[in-house]
Amino acid sequence: MKKAIYIIGSKGIPAKYGGFETFVEKLTACQQSQHIQYYVACMRENSAKSGITEDVFEHNGAICYNVDVPNIGPARAIFYDIAALNRAIEMAKEQKDKEPIFYVLACRIGPFIAGIKKKIKAIGGTLMVNPDGHEWLRAKWSLPVRKYWKFSEQLMVKHADLLICDSKNIESYIQKDYAKYQPKTTYIAYGTDTSRSILSQEDEKVRIWFNEKQVSEGNYYLVVGRFVPENNYEAMIRGFMKSSSRKDFVLITNVEQNKFYEQLLQDTGFDKDPRVKFVGTVYDQELLKYIRENAFAYFHGHEVGGTNPSLLEALASTKLNLLLDVGFNREVGEDGAIYWKKDELARVIEEVEGFDQAAIADLDFKSSQRILSAFTWEKIVSDYEEVFKG
Repeated sequence: MKKAIYIIGSKGIPAKYGGFETFVEKLTACQQSQHIQYYVACMRENSAKSGITEDVFEHNGAICYNVDVPNIGPARAIFYDIAALNRAIEMAKEQKDKEPIFYVLACRIGPFIAGIKKKIKAIGGTLMVNPDGHEWLRAKWSLPVRKYWKFSEQLMVKHADLLICDSKNIESYIQKDYAKYQPKTTYIAYGTDTSRSILSQEDEKVRIWFNEKQVSEGNYYLVVGRFVPENNYEAMIRGFMKSSSRKDFVLITNVEQNKFYEQLLQDTGFDKDPRVKFVGTVYDQELLKYIRENAFAYFHGHEVGGTNPSLLEALASTKLNLLLDVGFNREVGEDGAIYWKKDELARVIEEVEGFDQAAIADLDFKSSQRILSAFTWEKIVSDYEEVFKG
């Protein structure tokens, strides 16, 4: 009999975007063990984007089930996780699954988990949780929401049978801050794709993008990520503007003309510097990979969270990576990157522009080796299957 693993907390598969969605896509697509059956909760609207209307469907060999989520604002995600988890428990009961595992991604439903845990225990199940990364520190949340996140995290840690952390920094934080619960934790990283872009310099879509954005290969710094304050856009823009670099700074992000954007414009005056180019989003993954591969260097300013997918992609694709000097980033980049403090980016830019080809090639080799040794999806999937099979 196959081991039943129920995955709750991603928007679902097929993945359209998003860290957890990509993770579930890869976990199921790269499955190695024949002794595991995955069940994946999906938001109905996520499935609809792929033209899927059935209540239950199959993708990558996983059995996926759609959950209807009412439009109730920020509480939607909480409602979704609870409904998805309760449905999973019902399915496990109906199928008489032996020792099913319920793997919940993120700590949204802490205040409700005690009652649900009783139901899981009653059918001989195990609750595993991915605590994600310091959600309660994110600047986008109001104070009451942050307090909810922290309280919810505490209760998820208390009731989980195992916490799977995708960063060693997160694992040690859980062990230290919640020592009174004696949490059982393990570390399994996030993964990334290591193949090169199939596009070349002559491809039409490449030339159209580069001509439209008025940038040229090897002559730009790059950042790709969500447009939120804790990704330190201000520090990166200020530092770059202070430098005398003749290269461009290309920002691929979902810029919304919101308060954060207006404040950033007011504080930095980036619109007066023609080198700073907000170019919108790029959903074509091959084109995005080509843009990463042909950047002079990549800036990574993330300050909050575990192993960041965008950082892994940069280390796998871009020759030279300049990372904000925080524990999370050093843990991943090790000696394959250059690190900067918030007030010294301009100096670091001047420094790296003086590097010779051999120095850049050395960093490129180290960052690529770092990814190949620790962050391939094959390795991550294998690590997960070991845990799931017990």
